[in-house]
Amino acid sequence: MEYFAPRTIAEALICMRRWKGKSALIAGGTNIIPSMRAGELKQEILVDLRRLKSLSYIKEEKHRIRIGGLSTISELVSSKVIQRWVPLLFDAAQQLGNPLVRNRATIGGNLADASPAADTAVPLLALEAIVVIQGRKERQVPIDQFFVGPNRTVLKRDEMIKEVIIPKLSHKVRMAYFKLGLRNSMAVSVVNLALLMEMEKNICKRVRIGFGAVAPKPIRAYQIEKMLENNEVTGKLLETCCKAISKEVHPISDIRASKEYRIEMASVLLKRGLREL
Repeated sequence: MEYFAPRTIAEALICMRRWKGKSALIAGGTNIIPSMRAGELKQEILVDLRRLKSLSYIKEEKHRIRIGGLSTISELVSSKVIQRWVPLLFDAAQQLGNPLVRNRATIGGNLADASPAADTAVPLLALEAIVVIQGRKERQVPIDQFFVGPNRTVLKRDEMIKEVIIPKLSHKVRMAYFKLGLRNSMAVSVVNLALLMEMEKNICKRVRIGFGAVAPKPIRAYQIEKMLENNEVTGKLLETCCKAISKEVHPISDIRASKEYRIEMASVLLKRGLREL
């Protein structure tokens, strides 16, 4: 296997175009290194992005937060900007793996891996983030259009994640993140939920719901959002929303949990989140 460590984005893109389909990007390496050890990696060339310091940043602007694709999960956790403006992402980042994993894993890598249970993807769905992709040209993709299936995204073979853009929200918006694992937060999620709501008296003016590990990709619960918005949040409405979960989610049974258990827990977490907010 060949190895390249470009110093600029331009050099990295040249490597990717030259060995299109034969190269794999590595940043934190928390997913690709285990694949290499297991002999599962098909690519012949590794392009190491860790020298691209220009992609490691968290910037606050007037109406948005910009996060470089190589920002580590630990940097998200320690960022005052993230804690203040996007506590939903802060809570999810805190629960991603252990300290060693958080020190290495990057937000770009976590999204590009496209696990159905990706810890950062679920809150970013609720936050309506934008993924900025760099290739021959730069393009922006709403995160709900970024994932296309298990471990599959819209990224082309000669593209990388440049940054993630998160719109700033009013401090009136309440947020909550829940992760259910078999053992603790270090485990892969059985179900994870990101929820944000803006209430006016007892009327839900705005709600965004992201789910992970309950479908082939991280998803928004659009139908339940429509049921809640501009309505009084009553116990009866909560029950109706929770019953509708089975039409929104499409989980599988695996070694971690059965399909039925995931549907039930998605309903439990949603009810808990809506009551708390």
